Amino acid sequence: MKIGFIGLGNMGQGMADNLLNKGVDLMVFTRSLEKISAMKKKGAKGASTLEQISKETELIFICLPDVETSIQIIKGIKNYSNNVKSVSDHSTVSLKTSIESHRLLNEKGISFLDAPISGGPVGAKDGTLSIMVGGKLDDYTKALPYYKMMGTTVKHIGKTGTGTAMKLINQLLTAVHTTAAAEAISLANAVGITIDDAMEILSVSFGNSKMLERSAPIIKDKTYAESSAPARNLNKDIHIITELANDLNLNLPLIKSTKVLFDEYKKMGKDMEDIAGIIQLFEMNKE
Repeated sequence: MKIGFIGLGNMGQGMADNLLNKGVDLMVFTRSLEKISAMKKKGAKGASTLEQISKETELIFICLPDVETSIQIIKGIKNYSNNVKSVSDHSTVSLKTSIESHRLLNEKGISFLDAPISGGPVGAKDGTLSIMVGGKLDDYTKALPYYKMMGTTVKHIGKTGTGTAMKLINQLLTAVHTTAAAEAISLANAVGITIDDAMEILSVSFGNSKMLERSAPIIKDKTYAESSAPARNLNKDIHIITELANDLNLNLPLIKSTKVLFDEYKKMGKDMEDIAGIIQLFEMNKE
């Protein structure tokens, strides 16, 4: 089967590499001609346009940076497709976007799976992503062999939109835990406890979290620049989550407070710095 992959960013590159390295007949498309050229050298086919990849592949996987780009690509696939049978969207988008993508592609007889991912660029490179999938079970079963080439934890959550909803739940916890970790380390700093000493205790205590373990060394070394997890990406997800909560008339005070902080972090010009750098908000007035 001819497979297409659209989007070779921090996550998509590793995912596409895994498909290619595991023997998939792969065609790629992205905005960067250099990235397409590099993939062609590895043995992939390169599409020069969205139209080309939409006409020459049967299953398409997309991994894109934002809602607008994702829906634009979905519309393009619908318009150009000759033989596409299924599209999996690995992007983190809104619930409304996933439902609209399903509607648009269904009009053309193309199945749609919302299949967002977690695990970061390292997980994408190593093929150890978590993939949470919404859509028809039969469509999921057909895509599953390819998901397993990119991830080690693959779960069909339910109907269309539930994969996206599950990712937003994950991102809510990621955002809140990252902020809580920054507050905790800021308190430790203020009372004279080193990060190393704090982590020796916290790593084996109930207060531990994956985001604390991730943030601590970054905060200790202040390695906020050139991050694979810039605040811009998480802030985008936070806004999607708060919009969904408003649509559901659901009060989520922690993510509301976190949104205020990440918006302030953006105003400081820190949007491309690591999410752990949110601690800088708490320590701005520190002597």
